[in-house]
Amino acid sequence: MERLPGFNVANFLEKRQLLIAINCIAALSIFFFGYDQGMMGGVNNAKDYIDLMGFGHVDPVTEEPIITDSLLQGGIVSVYYLGTLFGCLGGGWIGDKVGRIKTIALGSVWAILGASLQCSAQNHNWMICARAVNGIGTGILNAIVPVWATETAEHTSRGQFIAIEFTLNIFGVVVAYWLEFGLSFIDNGNSAFRWRFPIAFQIIPLLVLLASVWFFPESPRWLVKAGRVEEARFILYRLRGSTEEDRERAELELHDITNIVALESKESNKNSYLHMLFGIGSGELHTGRRVQLVIWLQIIQEWVGIAGVTIYAPTIFRIAGFDTFKSQWISGLNNIFYMFATLICVFTLDRIGRRWTLYWGAVGQGVAMFLAGAFSKLGQDATANGDIDKANSYGAAAASFVFIFTSVFGATWLTVPWLYPAEIFPLQVRAKGNAWGVFGWSIGNGWLTLLCPVMFSSIGSTTLHIFGACNIIAIPIVWALYPESNQRTLEEMDLLFAAPTPWVWDAEKTFARLKEEQPELVQAAKRGEHVVDPEAGILKHPATPKPETAHTESEENVSP
Repeated sequence: MERLPGFNVANFLEKRQLLIAINCIAALSIFFFGYDQGMMGGVNNAKDYIDLMGFGHVDPVTEEPIITDSLLQGGIVSVYYLGTLFGCLGGGWIGDKVGRIKTIALGSVWAILGASLQCSAQNHNWMICARAVNGIGTGILNAIVPVWATETAEHTSRGQFIAIEFTLNIFGVVVAYWLEFGLSFIDNGNSAFRWRFPIAFQIIPLLVLLASVWFFPESPRWLVKAGRVEEARFILYRLRGSTEEDRERAELELHDITNIVALESKESNKNSYLHMLFGIGSGELHTGRRVQLVIWLQIIQEWVGIAGVTIYAPTIFRIAGFDTFKSQWISGLNNIFYMFATLICVFTLDRIGRRWTLYWGAVGQGVAMFLAGAFSKLGQDATANGDIDKANSYGAAAASFVFIFTSVFGATWLTVPWLYPAEIFPLQVRAKGNAWGVFGWSIGNGWLTLLCPVMFSSIGSTTLHIFGACNIIAIPIVWALYPESNQRTLEEMDLLFAAPTPWVWDAEKTFARLKEEQPELVQAAKRGEHVVDPEAGILKHPATPKPETAHTESEENVSP
């Protein structure tokens, strides 16, 4: 194959330029995701929205929202995550059936429909249904976009590209927040335009994504799985470069992928979500173990505190003693610091690895949450005692530690729980596997957004201490259960999870034993040679094929 049919950017760009173009399109989806999350914080403070939904009113003197039904307010926000839960499972299944590109287009359509219904909502029942529809679209996109991005990237730079995308994610949060902050000055914040326009605004990046994704290449790994080997070969050539050395490396990478496809077909022929969840019929691939890891990593990500800080930051700052206006602009400034902090991850994630990124993040976040909670309580007590100077000092200290928390989170825990699920699953079920990660995120986020209004209302700043404790608990969990995926190819993940127990030390010992017994095994994929043989299994390594024979073997191992 000399070129892809029709207009496709892969016909014109190659290597890093093509990877950047792919990640720019993926970033549109990630931007929408961030915008959609940040948007509800401002919407929840709009007078017309509060009155229309019927969960409270705005105090005419202080202009602060008075919430009389926190369960309804939290329910409208959290039903979105119920939608993402179902959307991610559907998106993962569809993504493995029809491909990554078509699934991204489908998710865009669903999300556009949901946004249209939301911005035209007339009551809380309408809004609840619209939020659920919008959530389905987001779930589909979140299940498939990280998979498409990781399957096209090289193993040495997967983390960097995903980290860049999540900088755009937080940029979406920043745009949503400041757009709504600016609109709050129109008609003194009483106009319906204050909340309807921000909801409608998210349709713009979705339309661009829907219109442009058709002109981008499909994942070469999915194409091999679908039997379209020649198309996969051409795309790999374009992704890896046009020199003789690059083409040889791409050819041998293709051979590795075809062997993995054949192996996974042999090892596991039961690939439903139920089989994956309980690891039924997955053999030495231990798919069930991987599912549990990604679900709980996403749940922990929310419980370290970001779900509360993202949506309820103004509430936190009000608890710390700031008035409504000051709370709002400090929250917006916090989001800007958050966005720039994500750039740290771009430079560190592929250098120090996933585990150490989570370690230092949990330590920094835990300390920040404990101190933010403590200073918030001191600020409240000082306010009650009439000591305004002390209250302002304590409030400023609390705000500073919230800033530190979001900055550390942006540099660490924001990216890894989204990258890890897209890395560790077998090709045969990679989209479904990533969907399980989104499933965990939906549970964690939905659970917390429902609980946060109640927690802040009942226990105030103690909520931040609970988040701090969750960060400390996360450290031994990551240490014991989450093996390092950094600088390992997607095809090597089956070897990493070959150990019979879930402990990290056993996974690494198994990997080390394979290296000692057969030194060529764990380095094979990095050199472009095949890692496994479909007949011999994942713990055996046949003779390395010569590069010139790889083309023939690739086509023999994958039938259309």
